[in-house]
Amino acid sequence: MTGRRIHLIGVGGTGMSGLAAMLIRSGAIVSGSDRIESDATRHLSEVGAAIHIGQRPDNLPTELDLVVASAAVNESNPELTAARQRSCEVIGYADLLGRLMAQHTGIAVSGTHGKSTTTALTAYILTHAGLEPSFVVGATSRQLGGGSAAGAGEHFVAEACEYRQSFLKLVPKMAALLNIEHDHPDCYPDMKSTIESFAAFASLLPADGLIVANNEDRYVAAATEAVRAPIERFGFDSRAEWWPDELIREQGRFSFELCRGSERLGRVTLTLAGRHNVANALAAGALAWHCGVKPEALVEALSRFEGTDRRMTVRGQINGATLIDDYAHHPTAIQVTLRAVAQEFEPRRLWVVFQPHQHSRTRLLLEDFARSFGRADVVVVPDIYFVRDSELERSLVGSRDLVERIQANGGEAAYVPELADAAEYVRQRIRPGDVVVTMGAGDVWKVADELVQRAG
Repeated sequence: MTGRRIHLIGVGGTGMSGLAAMLIRSGAIVSGSDRIESDATRHLSEVGAAIHIGQRPDNLPTELDLVVASAAVNESNPELTAARQRSCEVIGYADLLGRLMAQHTGIAVSGTHGKSTTTALTAYILTHAGLEPSFVVGATSRQLGGGSAAGAGEHFVAEACEYRQSFLKLVPKMAALLNIEHDHPDCYPDMKSTIESFAAFASLLPADGLIVANNEDRYVAAATEAVRAPIERFGFDSRAEWWPDELIREQGRFSFELCRGSERLGRVTLTLAGRHNVANALAAGALAWHCGVKPEALVEALSRFEGTDRRMTVRGQINGATLIDDYAHHPTAIQVTLRAVAQEFEPRRLWVVFQPHQHSRTRLLLEDFARSFGRADVVVVPDIYFVRDSELERSLVGSRDLVERIQANGGEAAYVPELADAAEYVRQRIRPGDVVVTMGAGDVWKVADELVQRAG
């Protein structure tokens, strides 16, 4: 990519901004645009990209080798239209990710939940072991210096997202299948089509590759029935190749003996709370082992990893209450995250400010969402984050519907449409010892920002 002029449309997204930063480090001449300014776009400007806020045809440079469009960019985008009129080469984010991965030993992490944490953890282990991987993570990690890197080593670690089957563009030598659930109803009408998509991804792995698969997920088992690549499974007992013996929990955090079959590699003490992070650690450990990381370095890195941004991130204190921000936006992720928060912090009351992400997901999983807040004492729900849906879909469901379903299940919930008002609603009611979790894949983190600023 050295010297190539590349323009990225929708450059502020987590994956796109990480890829843009990696391209800059690789010597590419990068420009890009997004609808709104963000920390990501400001950072890219600082490291040398020509970033435009607002999307117009004249944002495209005169000299241009390649245009990359985010999956969130629709066909009517003015820059996309202009690029095609100029006969520029136009590809998607996943296409470019696949091209870069093909030049390395590719490691792709797939699954409905845990991709960012497991991808970052795998990259961190390889980095800690001195293997200098390249990586693109859909979240930032302080320990990794951000969400991407162009390393000198042979390995390229990346998230494999199932949205619109984008992970089928990747070229992995190794892959993890963490779990499979129905999460994108705008792409997959049912569970069957979701499993079929993951099965197609698993079939990409070559006969001399490796699949690290969740031994306790029946849908993962179905998706890996007919693959060429060898499979090593991870789980919570010795029926799996990778498993944790002597599992102990203290205030929500786990320690265990990391085992590969009957071999004990060492004792891991995670800094990340939640049983789900034990599973993530097993998957990342298996991938890193097959990259040649020695047991001592593997165990040490697993114990040192501090997580990624917006995954149970403690933001501060206000009125004696602890503020936590998290990305969870699917019923299962909400449940496991709230369980981990409750175990680690033992709150007097657990508040959740949950911003639903996509109207279609909210409508089709409404009952599951309503049941997922069982550990919360109070749920505050602002308007649904509108993205990728039609106006018709938008008209079919609203946050008030979710609030009513939570209340019907015996929960306490309030509909507060605007984020700023939701922050004030919580601020006036929290007490010392409470925990407030802002949760969702949209911009609900602004509530945490507002509360932090009020605390200061």
